[in-house]
Amino acid sequence: MTIEMQPATTLEQPVPQRVLVPRWLAWQNLRRLPLLPLLVVALFVFISIFGEWLTPRPFNEQSLRLRFLPPAWLEGGNIQYLLGTDNLGRDVLSRIIVGAQASFIVAIAALAFGSAMGSLIGLASGYFGGRLDAFIMRAADGMMSFPLVLAALLLVAVIGPGVHTVVIATSLILWARFARLIRSEVLSVRERDFVKLSRIAGSSNIRIMLVHILPNVLNSVVVLLTLQLGFVIIVEATLSFLGAGVPPPTPTWGQMVAGGRTYIETAWWISLFPGLAIAAVVLSFNLLGDWLRDHLDPKLRQL
Repeated sequence: MTIEMQPATTLEQPVPQRVLVPRWLAWQNLRRLPLLPLLVVALFVFISIFGEWLTPRPFNEQSLRLRFLPPAWLEGGNIQYLLGTDNLGRDVLSRIIVGAQASFIVAIAALAFGSAMGSLIGLASGYFGGRLDAFIMRAADGMMSFPLVLAALLLVAVIGPGVHTVVIATSLILWARFARLIRSEVLSVRERDFVKLSRIAGSSNIRIMLVHILPNVLNSVVVLLTLQLGFVIIVEATLSFLGAGVPPPTPTWGQMVAGGRTYIETAWWISLFPGLAIAAVVLSFNLLGDWLRDHLDPKLRQL
């Protein structure tokens, strides 16, 4: 009796097909490695600082003979006016470069005042608590519920348009956002052991707040600063669009969008390129803020 040995058959597991998605199209890749947003932000800061030496032509140089020139790559364009000219023959590229300076100055000044004031108020509110905390939080709720554009228009009626008007109006809203964030962080930090030991050691309240608590909430301040930069740029562009921002002859992106809307059908480049600059910078700051939040927040770092 012979036994025939059958070759063992192996069941082949089906290999799941992977859906190939280009890496540069994946949103998560942008959040985890924001190389492109970082380059856009770096370019924006560089242009804002050295813009006066980078403009190919004087930003206010007018020539009615050269008005409404299209971008250089279109028929009728001129290589000396790469992005075309506006209704007064002014170089659009030069005005976009100079307009970046106005957005940068307003954003830095408003965030400096708003974050400093809001952080100190939130620090005191969260640390002392009680009636002081309740009063500050109600005031912050009131400021955040008040329309920013309406506040700016009221300030314009009182003190006139200008950079200082935009900075004051934006700071009045920003301090409330920073105060609420810092207050919530301080409520948890003040109960930790090292804070209790500092009280036992006889440290003053000012020393505890500035030396022991504040360094532990700075990560949240940095993240919120980055996220609010895009918000401030949008606010400045909106106010300039409405005529309540930086007055002429200094160009701003919002002012350029407003000035070109009359000619949008025939000279679309006057409004399009400043609008693209606003969108690119704001989106880049938001993506960079998301990346910082994921890396500086221990809870989100595990996701």
